[in-house]
Amino acid sequence: MPLPAAAETDLHVHTVASGHAYSTINEIAAEAARRKLRLIGMTDHGPALPGGPHPYHFQALRFIPQQIQGVRILRGVEANILGNGCLDLEDAQLAQLELVLAGFHPACGYVGRTQADHTQVVMSIMDKPQVHLICHPGNPEFPLDYQAIARYAAATGTALETNNSSFVVSRAGSADNCRRLARYCAEYGTPVALGSDAHIAQGVGELDRALDEARKAGIRPKQIINLTLASTLAFLGLSE
Repeated sequence: MPLPAAAETDLHVHTVASGHAYSTINEIAAEAARRKLRLIGMTDHGPALPGGPHPYHFQALRFIPQQIQGVRILRGVEANILGNGCLDLEDAQLAQLELVLAGFHPACGYVGRTQADHTQVVMSIMDKPQVHLICHPGNPEFPLDYQAIARYAAATGTALETNNSSFVVSRAGSADNCRRLARYCAEYGTPVALGSDAHIAQGVGELDRALDEARKAGIRPKQIINLTLASTLAFLGLSE
C-alpha cells in the first residue's frame, strides 16, 4: 500500500510563545482549517532555549480550547535535551501535556561532544514514558548512530521525526542524515512522525518533502503515526 499524498495532522508547530516564531495559535488554527488539517500539535520550545517561555506557560495550556475552527489542538512542548534522562521540564509537567517532542538545540545547556554521547543521551530520553517522539534527529550539529537510534526507537515505541524544515530551510546539512535514518526506520519498522516545524502560520501542514523522503526510504503507511487523525490519537493514547 503506497503512502497517501498528504497527512491529516501536523505534530510540530510553533507559536509566538517560542520567542522566534511569528503567529498566534488562532492564526495557525485558521490556516490549518483552510488546508483541511484535522489536528495540529502546539509544541513551543521549552524554557531552556533562549527566548523560550517560562515553565508556567505549559501549565497554563489548559486554557487553550481542545478545538479551534474545527481543528484539534494538542497541548504540547518541544522540550530541550539537557543530558541523560533530563529535559527542561519536570516529569510531572510533561505528564500534563498531550504531546511531548524532545530534541537537541544549541545554547540550552547540553554539554555532550561526541556521536556516542549524543546517541546515549537520546536513548535515555526514549526511555522516558512521557516522551512521544524525538524531533529533527538528523541535525548534523548533534550526529547520532542512526542505526542504533532507529532500532532503539522501535523497541521503545518512540517515534522519530521526519522534519520537513530540515530539508528546506533549517539545520543545513541534515538531508543525508535524515535519509539514512529513514532507511533504518523502514528496516526496523520504527514509528515515524511527520512535522512541518512551522514557525509561521503559512508553514503549517507543509509536509510534502517529509512524505516524499519517507516514500523513497520505503517507510510503510502503518509506521507513520500521524497520517490520519485516528492514527495520531491512537499512538498518543488520546480520545477524540
